[in-house]
Amino acid sequence: MGTHDHVAPTPGPSAPDLGVAQDTPVPASGVGTPGDRLPLAAVLVMALTGFLLIATETMPAGLLPQIAAGMGTSEGVAGQFVSVYALGTVVAAIPAVALTRGMRRKPVFLVAVLGFLVANVVTAVSGVLVLSLVARFVAGAFSGLLWGMTAGYARRITPPRFAGRALAIASVGTPVGLAIGTPFGSWLGTTFDWRWSFGTLAVLTLATVVLAATLVPDAPGQEAGSQTPSSRIVRIPGVAVVLAVIVAWMLAHNVLYTYVSSYLDSGSVDLSVDLALVVFGVAALAGIAVTGALIDRTLRPLVLASILGFVVAGVVFGLGRGSTVAVVGAVVLWGLAFGGAAAQLQTAIGIAAGDDADVANSMLGVAFNLAIFGAGVLGAVVVGDLGGSALPVAMVALALVALTVAVLGRRRAFPMRPVVGA
Repeated sequence: MGTHDHVAPTPGPSAPDLGVAQDTPVPASGVGTPGDRLPLAAVLVMALTGFLLIATETMPAGLLPQIAAGMGTSEGVAGQFVSVYALGTVVAAIPAVALTRGMRRKPVFLVAVLGFLVANVVTAVSGVLVLSLVARFVAGAFSGLLWGMTAGYARRITPPRFAGRALAIASVGTPVGLAIGTPFGSWLGTTFDWRWSFGTLAVLTLATVVLAATLVPDAPGQEAGSQTPSSRIVRIPGVAVVLAVIVAWMLAHNVLYTYVSSYLDSGSVDLSVDLALVVFGVAALAGIAVTGALIDRTLRPLVLASILGFVVAGVVFGLGRGSTVAVVGAVVLWGLAFGGAAAQLQTAIGIAAGDDADVANSMLGVAFNLAIFGAGVLGAVVVGDLGGSALPVAMVALALVALTVAVLGRRRAFPMRPVVGA
């Protein structure tokens, strides 16, 4: 995924033995499809994978009463379906990516998706709470591995001049999952049974395994001699700056996203939570499109403009909370600013980390999940003490912190042009 993380072409979608590290020098050129084109089918499969990961992570939040009734427990305990998934990602992401970074990419990808499939099947059929929670933890662990490796994998199979665009396409699954996957899963589970939601995810995951085996080309892992210890990667100045921006920026996002119903209730606007999230998701797709078109030329302006968009959206949320038009406008701006964030941040941390981009991206996943957890706690305090109307204040404050760090870190992170020297 980093600018130095390019490998020589490998023929076809074959899958060499898992665990074979690369001991030969890796030339600084991308792996392209015939004709040096963007491997659209392959990165779309990766986007589908991202869709499944985000839908699997967030779906239980809309089904807590159904899960609690089905498992014979309380909604608070059912809420741990979300918590243990995030915990699995945080615990496993960095060591899993570090242990597999020298292996061929396609076998690792397929094994991770198969593991994710098994975990979803167990969740769909298990009637034992402890087993279900373990399955969710395992799903989170495989999710951490997939999040950590997918961005680098997409860049390795793509010609350098299309690297940013490939990453933007591969990242589109996140906003689609939030806009379509999570609401549809909640509707399915409410209308029929919550197990249908996880069963549907399992079927889609099986289809993804088949598509990945057929359409995604292989690529070598990282050369053994260039593997930097994880403890040193996090101390790379550019990596540290990007991680700091991620934590502050995603706290700003999740503190409102998690408690958006509390905010909407505080202003008595004529806008349902479901509709607000759909509008957000559609706007996020537009943000992905803008990022895909510009990221290969103007990474730094994109990042600064996106974070500034959060600040402006937060101000409009705060000042216009009694106006449906103002709130809808703020939701659109919020979605536009968020849509390209994943691709922008993955590109930035990949450039900063160079050959160690996969491990750095696993740290990115951990930072995202820590921000999700922290926003849940912070948002609960804000809503409990000050009410939902105070959430935009927290959003603006955190976004300003992220913007300040990004501006001050211009020498170490967020370069103007993310792809250099093909």
